[in-house]
Amino acid sequence: MSKKVEKNPLEWTVFAVSLAVVLATLGYLVYDAATVRDAKPDLRVELGRPEPRSGGFAVPVTVHNRGDETAEGVHVEVTLETPGAEPERAEYNVVFIPRQSKREGWVTFRSDPSRGRLTGRAMGYEKP
Repeated sequence: MSKKVEKNPLEWTVFAVSLAVVLATLGYLVYDAATVRDAKPDLRVELGRPEPRSGGFAVPVTVHNRGDETAEGVHVEVTLETPGAEPERAEYNVVFIPRQSKREGWVTFRSDPSRGRLTGRAMGYEKP
């Protein structure tokens, strides 16, 4: 003879809340996929304050992707232009930057960046 076990109200409440969370997540993902525009990555390079380090100067670099598509293999170049000297360049690569996010890194220079002008740019990326 089998005995039927009834669920108590707490079990039903947990089930209902879990179901609502799963359905809301699924609904958001469907909505997000259906409304994605054919937007490309929008990469912006932001340079921070140089810091002295052993053997040179380190500059923090933040790459923002304000677009609606992920960028892979992002190649970033930072140039230091000092009066009377050849421009000094530093580069680094970012594996990927998801849409609406950022990645941070550092580049180094031998010369003091505070005596010149720093510029940064994303030189290229791959489409995932």
